This record gives sequence, C-alpha cells and structure tokens, in this order.
Amino acid sequence: MIHVEHLTKRFSRNVAVDDVSFQVTRGEIVGFLGPNGAGKTTTMRILSGYMPATGGVVEIGGRNVFDESLEVRKRIGYMPENVPLYPELRVNEYLRYRARLKGVPRRQCRKRVDLAREQCGLKDEGRRIIGQLSKGYRQRVGLADALVHDPELLILDEPTIGLDPEQIRQVRELIRTLAEQHTIILSTHILPEVEMTCQRVLIINKGRIIASDSPANLSDLMRGGTRVVIEVHAPHEEVFEQLHTLPHVQRVTYVLQDVWNRYDIECGKDIDLRQNVFELVVRRGWKLRELKMEKSSLEEVFVTLIRDRDRQTARETRSAAGVGR
Repeated sequence: MIHVEHLTKRFSRNVAVDDVSFQVTRGEIVGFLGPNGAGKTTTMRILSGYMPATGGVVEIGGRNVFDESLEVRKRIGYMPENVPLYPELRVNEYLRYRARLKGVPRRQCRKRVDLAREQCGLKDEGRRIIGQLSKGYRQRVGLADALVHDPELLILDEPTIGLDPEQIRQVRELIRTLAEQHTIILSTHILPEVEMTCQRVLIINKGRIIASDSPANLSDLMRGGTRVVIEVHAPHEEVFEQLHTLPHVQRVTYVLQDVWNRYDIECGKDIDLRQNVFELVVRRGWKLRELKMEKSSLEEVFVTLIRDRDRQTARETRSAAGVGR
C-alpha cells in the first residue's frame, strides 16, 4: 500500500527527514512515534501530498505521490493534528462541502456524508453547529472529513490530542473499527494508545527510522528476558537473599514500602519463574499480595531507543570533532 524509499526533506540547513525508507501493507494499522521535532508530521504531510520532498520515492497504491498527486490524494484521508474546521457551519453542511471538494459525485454526496457520520458516531449531530460541539466531537468531525470520500489510506496525526480519557477510549475503538476497511497510519504521543491499537510501530528520531516492529517484539528485543513482580510482607534482607537463590535470576530490584515491599525479578528469555517464586513464598511463610509476569512497556522501549540513539550520536559527534583537530 505504501512504499517509501530514501525519503529526504530539508528546510535550508535543517534536515527534517533523513533518508527514510519503510513499507506499509494493505490493511495494517501502523503507529508512527517520535519525540517533538523528530520528523513525524513532516513525513505524514509528504505522504499525503501536502508537502513536497527534497528527494526520494513515495508511492501510495502503486502511484507516485509527486508525479500523480491528484490521483494519490483521492486515495488518502488525512486528519492533521489541528483539524481546520469552519465553526459557523453545521456538521452536514461542512461534510457536504468537503465531499464535493474531494470529488465525490453529487448524487453520492448525501450517502457518503451519512455513512461517514455514522462511522464516526455523529449520526444524531448532523444539524449541530460545529462551534458548539465539544472537543471530542470536533475531532470526530475531522475524522469524518478524512473518511467522507472513502479513501484506501487514513493518515491520522495526533487524533486524540486534547481529549479526556473517555473520549480517547471512544476514538481508539473507532480507529479499530475503521481498520477493518482501511489502511491506517497513526501518529500519537500516547504510547499505550499504540500498544492497544497498532499492529506495527515505526520509531523515528532526528529524521531517521530507528526501529520497526510489532509492540510485543520491540518489548522482547529491549528486555532480552522476562520479569516477575511480587509484593510481599516479609523481612527485606531475607526476601532479597532468597530470591537470588532461584534458578535463572539475573537481577533483583526492589521498592521498600511501609509493610508491603515490591521486588522485580529479571530472568532469562522465555523463563517463567512464577511457580518457583510461589513455592519459595510458601516455604518461607511470607505473606503474598501480588505475583505476576511483566514485559517492557512500549514507553520503556521508546525512551530506551531514543536515549541510546542520542548517546550514539553524541559519541559520533565528539569523535568527528577529535578527528578534525
């Protein structure tokens, strides 16, 4: 569905996107992550045809974004970070206007507007004035705008920004539903959102892709093993010493609290120590409140990758400066 090869975008001396290559297959939900200024929005604007590239190849559905811009735009629904709505228009008026701009035939316009409203939970809001809607419902209008011409690809830039937890949950469920019929690229700062919604993650930093895999595989890669977490009421020195006697234990960290202490037990890859830990707790007579296995969260993976890449860049910069002298 999407083929990007050696994509580059420069603004004067600043390189916003630096030799980026990736592919997205039809029907995928791909999360696009990166810190502020990493090049996410610039890449998405180039994909959607709103901004030219300095170099590289971008194809959507086999069509070149730069040479066949109008044809590509017919296949894309783009929802920018700040949705530009007309607050004085009613929802129906706005969506009909946008449908006509996007080339929807007049005889199909009403049907497409009604369907987009239904998909986005706006079925009863057609006559509402946009300026009187809540932030969550304005986001829904922006999403309906992106959908009204029935595109093959949806590009959503921060679709849940500014929403409360309940509105975020509703938009998340909506995106999952839309994925049954559309390929979706989703940019967001809310990392749990990506874990619960996306099949694959692209992490970009300083204009370069530094990781591409499923959230689960990235977590496994970064940790290299498993982690068992327990909360017990028992003498700390005894617990800490005894946990180290278990097989495959690589490291034990802890948080001491008033009564119940938490211990994180790191062990080898694909090792499940929960039964060993439980038997130890019973044998020593400790009081147990929690016992579970954890994997690295996407947030931990994201922070680690960005930090390691920044350190590597700093070392390369220092090394180059030393060579220059």
